[in-house]
Amino acid sequence: MGANRHRIVAAAILVVGFVAVPTSAEAAKPRPLLVPGAEHQVVSALADLTTTGTVASGHTDPADWAGLSAPGTVNPTGVPGTQIDGYFPDPSTFNNTHGWQHDSQFVIRLPDRWNGGLVITGSPGVREQYANDFAIGDWVLAKGYAFASTDKGNSGASFYLDGVRPGDAILEWHQRVTQLTIAAKVVAAQRYGRPPSRTIMTGLSNGGYLTRWQLERVPWLYDGGVDWSGTLFTPDGPNLLTFLPPALRAYPRYAAGDASAAQDMYAAGFAPGSEPTWAYHYAVYWPGTQAIYRLELDPDYTGTDTDYDFASRPPAVHEAVRRVSLTGRIGRPLITLHGTLDALLPIAVDSDVYAGMVRNTQQYRYYRVSGGLHVEGIVPNYPGVARTMLPCYRSAFEAMERWIAGRGAPPPSATLPYSDSGTCSL
Repeated sequence: MGANRHRIVAAAILVVGFVAVPTSAEAAKPRPLLVPGAEHQVVSALADLTTTGTVASGHTDPADWAGLSAPGTVNPTGVPGTQIDGYFPDPSTFNNTHGWQHDSQFVIRLPDRWNGGLVITGSPGVREQYANDFAIGDWVLAKGYAFASTDKGNSGASFYLDGVRPGDAILEWHQRVTQLTIAAKVVAAQRYGRPPSRTIMTGLSNGGYLTRWQLERVPWLYDGGVDWSGTLFTPDGPNLLTFLPPALRAYPRYAAGDASAAQDMYAAGFAPGSEPTWAYHYAVYWPGTQAIYRLELDPDYTGTDTDYDFASRPPAVHEAVRRVSLTGRIGRPLITLHGTLDALLPIAVDSDVYAGMVRNTQQYRYYRVSGGLHVEGIVPNYPGVARTMLPCYRSAFEAMERWIAGRGAPPPSATLPYSDSGTCSL
């Protein structure tokens, strides 16, 4: 898959490089928009590309981004332009959006008033292509960026059924992001008469993981990236399979009043201060997340996920994780943000570790957001404890804009103090 992916990248870059720039007379004529490599596409002219408009017109799926933003979040609206929905060839059928029953679905949005930039995202968790519409898409579209997002080639709680070898389903995520990035550059050149002057990769959770990977493996496609609480895989840990089983074992004891259980949670990486959120994560996230990633990376395991011990698993399992692991060898500027109270991907065994893996520190900034959680939608449940990270994300994005434009590097990596004011500035 790796060699084939690089051949696809090389060929498509040539396509991007040789897109014809129309004359002024030609630019005035309506031109068809064709997504290279797409098996199916639907082009729609919309009065508003933001979720205010696309919910009403049926060009997004609110269920896809439900819970990912704090209640009361206010986004810009009123961005006219063109939306392209479609899919690339793919034999798997987990995504039934639009009734297509076809994976590798994408959305590309092209605002009428373009600032010359392109933002690429991949969906968080196991969600589909519209998952970033509210948290990221509305805001960057209002800034004038073209925006493209993918379902990563498989989605839903059974994504692990895709592929042949352990890890194949996750590896396809990267292929699909690369594929969409190249295609979106070509489409932007078709629409505006020139390719994007800058391309920013960004995403939340698994989307942050995709951001890291793209800037490690195909950095020439991007000018920079903003990683919001990205998932970390390393061959021997930490990874999801090393810190979730201890949580599954310790939390019931903690809930029953066992004083030693909290120490076991801290030892697994969960932060002191995050205790109020543990019940929610045990009920909603930890068991299911452990199960689906273990099925993807270690399908031959026959015990319970509570008893799972990654360190003792055969070398083949560690090899499967190695295939999807990050290296820290970024080739473009990258900003990482991570909440200190994240109880799904605890910061101590995720971004703290990834920051230590990055050797090119001149191109890297890491901001630990005090009080930040992984799931923004539950922030109001923990007043005085948790804060929304969205203002910090937007500030980091603007810092990246300045960085890649040569207007100054962001401030040094730091832990941002707690604030419930709804503001954040880097």
